Amino acid sequence: MAESKDNARQPSPEKDSSLPGDLVTNGKNSKWVECKLCHSKVLRPQTAEYIKEEIFLPSMQQKTKINMDSPEGDTLHHYWLVHDMFAFENVGFSKTVNNVKYLTCADCEVGPIGWQLANDSTRFLVALERVKHS
Repeated sequence: MAESKDNARQPSPEKDSSLPGDLVTNGKNSKWVECKLCHSKVLRPQTAEYIKEEIFLPSMQQKTKINMDSPEGDTLHHYWLVHDMFAFENVGFSKTVNNVKYLTCADCEVGPIGWQLANDSTRFLVALERVKHS
């Protein structure tokens, strides 16, 4: 299940030493966000806000059959926040699982690259660690 901490937002992402400084300009993505596998464009530059939150995402490749009660995965901390689903160039959505819709590449269907709470149509998160920047 996705966890979110409102107090996890960082006011100055450029000063976060674990984040490459060339990815963020004025709090937004400075480069194209692409699928790591097929290089399909996901977001244009300057369309997403950088935030830092602690959220669990299932692994992109499961070692065993997926058990949604306890999936394999990672707690990730760096995200692009998108407020409008039409800002995406290319993204797919999973069926709702435990009130979460997972984001995938719409071309090759790799994912999850991010998530959305099913009851919130204004908050889409894409994990920086799950995408490529160019």
